[in-house]
Amino acid sequence: MRRELLKFALFSALVLTVPALVKGGYLLNVLVFVGINTMLAVALNLLLGFAGQISLGQAAFYGLGAYLSGVLTTTHGWNPWTALCAAAVAVGLLAFVIGLPILKLKGHYLAMATLGFGIIVFIVFNEYVDVTGGPSGFPGIPGMQIGDLRFDSDLKSYYLIWGMALLVILLAVNLTQSRIGRALRAIHDSEVAARVLGVNARLLKVQVFTCSAVISCVAGSLYAHTVTFISPSTFGFHFSVELLTMVIIGGLGSIYGSCLGAALLTLLPEFLRTFQDYDIVVYGLLLILMTMFLPGGLVQGGEIVWRWLRQLWPGKAG
Repeated sequence: MRRELLKFALFSALVLTVPALVKGGYLLNVLVFVGINTMLAVALNLLLGFAGQISLGQAAFYGLGAYLSGVLTTTHGWNPWTALCAAAVAVGLLAFVIGLPILKLKGHYLAMATLGFGIIVFIVFNEYVDVTGGPSGFPGIPGMQIGDLRFDSDLKSYYLIWGMALLVILLAVNLTQSRIGRALRAIHDSEVAARVLGVNARLLKVQVFTCSAVISCVAGSLYAHTVTFISPSTFGFHFSVELLTMVIIGGLGSIYGSCLGAALLTLLPEFLRTFQDYDIVVYGLLLILMTMFLPGGLVQGGEIVWRWLRQLWPGKAG
C-alpha cells in the first residue's frame, strides 16, 4: 500500500505542476476534459478491469449526472454542489435497482442490456423537450463556485476537475488494494470459484456497478457546470465506445492506465482533426490492434520497455 501511496503522491505532484508548464491557453482547456474523462475511465475500469463486467451504458450515467444537475440548478435554482450530490444519490439508487437484474447476465448479454439502457436514456434526453431542451440542448447552466470563489477560468476549472479526479483515483486505489478489490479480482477470474470461497459475487457486482455509476454521474455534473451547455449528442453510444477504448488502451485492471488512456484519447483528436468524421473507425482499429499485440494496454507496454532498458543498462555500464 505504501508503494501505491507513493505513486499517487508523484502523480498528484505532476498534475498540480502541469498548469505552470502549460501556462494557460487552449491546451489547458483540453486538459480540463482529460480530467473529466479520467474520472469516467477509472469508473469503467473498476467495473470492467477489476470485476470483469462489461458496460456499454456508462455514457447514460454521465448524461444523467449532467442533466439532473443542470435542470436542478437552472430550472429550480438549486446550489450546484447540492444538485451534484442529489444527482449522485438519485443515479446511485437507479444503478442499484437496474443492476440487480442486469448483472445476472454475463458476457455479450450483459453488454446488450447496458447498451439498451443507454439507448433508452439517450432517447429520453432527445424527446423530453420540455425538461431537457431536446436535440437543441440545455443552455444557461451556472458554473461551480465556493462562496465568492467562482470557477470561471480554465485554470480554476483545471484545479477543480483534477482535484475531484485525484479524489476518485485515491478512492479507486484504496478500493482495489482492499479485501473488496481482491474479491473483485476473484470474480473477474472465476465467479464460480469466488462464490465457493465465500464471496457474495452478486451483491459485490451490484455495488461496484453502483459505485461506477455514481463516479460517472459526478463527472457529468462537473462537465455540465464547466461548459454551461449540454446536448444529448454528448452522451450517446459513440461516447460509451470511446470510454471503452480509453480503458482498454490504458490497461484493464490499472487505475493509472485509465489516466493514460483518457489522456491519449482526449488529446489525440485535437491533433487528428482531419479524421474527425472517421473517429469511430480509428477507435475500432486501436481496439483491434491493442487486443492483438498489447492486451495489457499502455501499462503493459511501459513495463516491457522498462524491463528491456534494465537488461540493456548493465551491458552499457560494462
